[in-house]
Amino acid sequence: MRLLKKKLVFIILSSILLIISLCVPFPNDWLKYGLYFVSYALVGMEIVLKACRNLFRGKIFDENFLMTVATIGALLIGEFSEAIAVMLFYQIGELFQSYAVDKSRKSIASLMNIRPDFANVKRENKVIKVSPEEVHIGETIVVKPGEKIPLDGVILEGHSMLDTSALTGESIPQEVNVGDNALSGSINQSGVILIQVTKEFEESTVSKILDLVENASSKKSKSENFITKFAKYYTPVVVGIAVLLALIPPVLFSNTTLTDWIYRALTFLVVSCPCALVISIPLSFFGGLGGASKMGILVKGSNYLEALAKLETVVFDKTGTLTEGVFEVQKIEAIGIKEEELLKYATYAESFSNHPISLSLKKAYSEKIQEDKVSNVRELAGLGVMANVDGKEVIVGNKKAMEENQIEYTKCLEIGTILYVAIDGKFVGNIVIADRIKKDAKEAIMKLKRQNIKNIVMLTGDKAEVGEKVAKELEIDQVYAELLPDGKVEKVEELLQKKSSSKKLAFVGDGINDAPVLALADVGVAMGSLGSDAAIEAADVVIMTDEPAKITNAIQIAKKTLRIVKENIVFALLVKMIVLVLSACGLTTMWWAVFADVGVSILAILNAFRLLMIQNKL
Repeated sequence: MRLLKKKLVFIILSSILLIISLCVPFPNDWLKYGLYFVSYALVGMEIVLKACRNLFRGKIFDENFLMTVATIGALLIGEFSEAIAVMLFYQIGELFQSYAVDKSRKSIASLMNIRPDFANVKRENKVIKVSPEEVHIGETIVVKPGEKIPLDGVILEGHSMLDTSALTGESIPQEVNVGDNALSGSINQSGVILIQVTKEFEESTVSKILDLVENASSKKSKSENFITKFAKYYTPVVVGIAVLLALIPPVLFSNTTLTDWIYRALTFLVVSCPCALVISIPLSFFGGLGGASKMGILVKGSNYLEALAKLETVVFDKTGTLTEGVFEVQKIEAIGIKEEELLKYATYAESFSNHPISLSLKKAYSEKIQEDKVSNVRELAGLGVMANVDGKEVIVGNKKAMEENQIEYTKCLEIGTILYVAIDGKFVGNIVIADRIKKDAKEAIMKLKRQNIKNIVMLTGDKAEVGEKVAKELEIDQVYAELLPDGKVEKVEELLQKKSSSKKLAFVGDGINDAPVLALADVGVAMGSLGSDAAIEAADVVIMTDEPAKITNAIQIAKKTLRIVKENIVFALLVKMIVLVLSACGLTTMWWAVFADVGVSILAILNAFRLLMIQNKL
């Protein structure tokens, strides 16, 4: 920002000096020339020095070289105001570019605020809150219930349940004890745990994402690569034409002067500068990346943004991607007693457990549990639990629990985890616990269909009936269930072979078990708010907010980016070709050249800058 302000000050000072030079009558021409020189130096010296440095580095034909040759040539033939105007407007164009890039970088950097930014480290028998960067391998950190684990490590002390759903794709929390690994990004759900750090902060999810943001510009789209190659060959050609234009016509036509043709050649050089394309095309993609980041969508490179605009098939993982990945009571069916009473007995019987089933019952019951009403609690291995509640024997478990205890029951046909409940040997009903579909999942599928995505597929390791139920509810075209990670890879390989050659396939997942498929797909999309390091590293696009509907926003941004890129290419080339011909014929002045180069660049940059405002229109 300081450099932008400095550049703006130089532009203003140069403009004031140019206006004074043009409007004020000076008694001495040398004073006027002095003001011209200072005005030129303020905005042009930086470009001249860059051109000189690039000459020694072997980079001759770039926009700095063209600007330097054209403006110094204009100064030598006495066109002082036009030489300064060229540099002045060129710097204004650079200012717009720098502002747009700075704006998009800030929008990307702001995403990092949602990541853990502290660690409770134990030092000299005190627990102090520090930045994760300050924690070293071997140190001990304290993680309280509800906190996110900031660094990878091994548990030294404590027992807890960790929400690792985004890391593993499993909806059941992981029980951890002393000696177990604790991954950064997991959420501590119950007890206080002490962790010995095994990885520096630089290896954490946050650092990896920051690194990916910094390197996103290195992964160029086909359009950017084309412009780079185009400029590489185009610039030497136009320099050669300009030299011929300055030297040959004066020899062939006796009624013209060398100065006239040098002026035409210099004008030709200014027009031919590929700034509008070289600046605006990468900036369009960078604007798309910045606009996406403001919506919580991190795209790792413009090549992936281009691929998103060409999607034909989108493949979803189920758990943690289309569903919440957490158990909830979905239905209560009571026989002979009230539903509230059935839920109460089941919750009390399960109240001493930290199992996800118990937690979902407690959440549904919501009232305070009086522990003195529960006694003689016994775990039925692989079946459920038995306990005395208010003097009554309560059994809560699966259908085998009923059969083992010779209790007649009515089979539940609902899909999910079914808890059968019996009181004093009599079946009193069942409770259905299942994963919940994300609020915006259906909206995401509907929007994808409206965006002409031909094939929408869901892959899951869950039971067939569970997968089919979710697919039916979300109106997904195809579903493949009971798949192991290698099975998902095989299915994606099949789908890749079936798609059109010019189209792309995206896979959307969230866990470590999805990493191979994320890497295999044309575009891998990871749910990254609580996502695993492996998934985020393997993915090409990261949805920081875990919302499936954001995928449709990413596609819209990608399509709009490509549209703006095409607009800029057509507009810049058309204007340049017209003014180049007019310049060669001597029908334009250097002021027209300034518009054809810098004016077009500014308009193209402003067009690209619209991408930073895109989230307001989606």
